[in-house]
Amino acid sequence: MTRQESVAEAAAEGGGALPGATAGLPQGSPRTPATPDPVKALMHRHRELCERAVDPLEIAAGLEAHGVTDRAAAQYRHRDVFALAEEMYARVPRGDDDSDDGPHPGTAARAHAVPEVAARWALFVLLPGAVCAAVVAGLGVVSGGARLGVVVGGVVAVAVALWIALREGPLRVARRPAPATRAWVCWLLAYALLGDALLTSALAGGPDEAGELWRPATAALLALAFAVAPAAWCAHLFAVRAGARLRTSRGLDEFAASARPLLLGVVTLFLAALGALLAAAHALLGAAPDGTSALTGAWALGALLLLARLLGVYGFTRAPALLLAAAGACEVTALCLVFAGRLPGCEAAAVPVTAAVDAFGPGAVPTAVCGAAALVLLIHAARTLALASAHAGPGDAP
Repeated sequence: MTRQESVAEAAAEGGGALPGATAGLPQGSPRTPATPDPVKALMHRHRELCERAVDPLEIAAGLEAHGVTDRAAAQYRHRDVFALAEEMYARVPRGDDDSDDGPHPGTAARAHAVPEVAARWALFVLLPGAVCAAVVAGLGVVSGGARLGVVVGGVVAVAVALWIALREGPLRVARRPAPATRAWVCWLLAYALLGDALLTSALAGGPDEAGELWRPATAALLALAFAVAPAAWCAHLFAVRAGARLRTSRGLDEFAASARPLLLGVVTLFLAALGALLAAAHALLGAAPDGTSALTGAWALGALLLLARLLGVYGFTRAPALLLAAAGACEVTALCLVFAGRLPGCEAAAVPVTAAVDAFGPGAVPTAVCGAAALVLLIHAARTLALASAHAGPGDAP
């Protein structure tokens, strides 16, 4: 007897279907005529999901995505959606591939997918940091007009390296970000490099010349470039561990309860790695323009970018786009308030920014802005990435 037949027989002995029950029946609606096999009707409505599934967990995740909860599964005399999915998976005709001679081909392909993917992107994620380090080293040995050429060439080279690192592996997104989202990300990175110098100069009454703006926080940007590697490995760890827990969970609530601590642990691990990179870059290059102030802003920005990318990997792009735009707009607003405070009668506009910078340094603005946005995204990710439907489905996992 095959595994699927035994599961189906067990479901039948336990009363696998409740005649007359209909999934998704609105409360208070008239009773429909009795259905001989409501599970079969449910399978017909989700025929494509059942046919392409390589294991029951994919059916369970798909049912959850369509609004079938454990309470709805009880209408079919199953304790939860996972048990209902096992019966549906067992009743799908699959030919000779489901014999006892071996596992389903799709399951074997999935089991071997992780090391093959890792072999391709493991080195690519190191490119942004390596290229950025080469650019920083080049700036240290040139002067005059040659510096401008190194800066322009370095920006292009780092952008290409970042594109290569993100086009494959755990940080690859299925849908390309909107141009506005990419523009805000570029602004956030530009502010991390030059924003603190501009803010400090503006509060001092400047800038009077372009040289006052060229005090880049190279240590912060270098650490962020190298942080692409730990971000990819943390995303890979989250995908592997979440998939394993999804396969061993016996209910949607059980999986959600195990996925949230996993997400928090992965984010904490990345923040620790980013903090170590920032400390090493600061010790090697120093941070401009105000000691470690620029590093705290880069630390918060790194958390924001990781969470935004991680949500995008699983198809949740709306919230990251809104929060990235909000963070960038707040940084623009802070600069505008400082310049607006120079107008007659508008001195009060610059008071909040001035007080924050006097107390905590110029890095207080990106730290507060990016930190608040990252916290909101973390709460959102703890809710959405704890859904089984976010992790199942062929090709969805990174």
